[in-house]
Amino acid sequence: MAEGSVRPVEEADRIVVARLVLELWGAHTSVAHGEVFFPASLPGFLVEKQGQVLGLLTYVVANHQLEIVTIDALRRGRGVGTALVDATVRQARSLGCNRVRLTTTNDNLDAVRFYQRRGFKLVALRPDAVREARKLKPEIPAVGEFGIPITDELDLERWVAPRQ
Repeated sequence: MAEGSVRPVEEADRIVVARLVLELWGAHTSVAHGEVFFPASLPGFLVEKQGQVLGLLTYVVANHQLEIVTIDALRRGRGVGTALVDATVRQARSLGCNRVRLTTTNDNLDAVRFYQRRGFKLVALRPDAVREARKLKPEIPAVGEFGIPITDELDLERWVAPRQ
């Protein structure tokens, strides 16, 4: 069970979400598969405990799929990320979506492990896609976790059965 409680992002949270996205992602934007997103304006979920934000997830919905745009657990290993993913899967089902998907980069080995352990499968690799992404978001670093050059985008998805 996650430390804290999960709730939907509300309009009153937009300033907090914008601050967190800037702090955690280095810009007010996120880029994936050639598309620019503005997470502070998107629907999402927060995990809070005693008024303190422990996690944030933002998403978009299109074509019967829910796409996770950003996800951050400010304290790892406490169930925050799992609680955010679980809430998102429930939301996808309630919206009639048939899958939850996301894009990450080749250096993000912890994320790939995290998502696979929660039922996501690798479905696509876009070699050198980050070069194009940097044209839209120059703040993307050249080198990421474990000293791995950030070059490729990886897509993962999890099929979900819509609520009947």
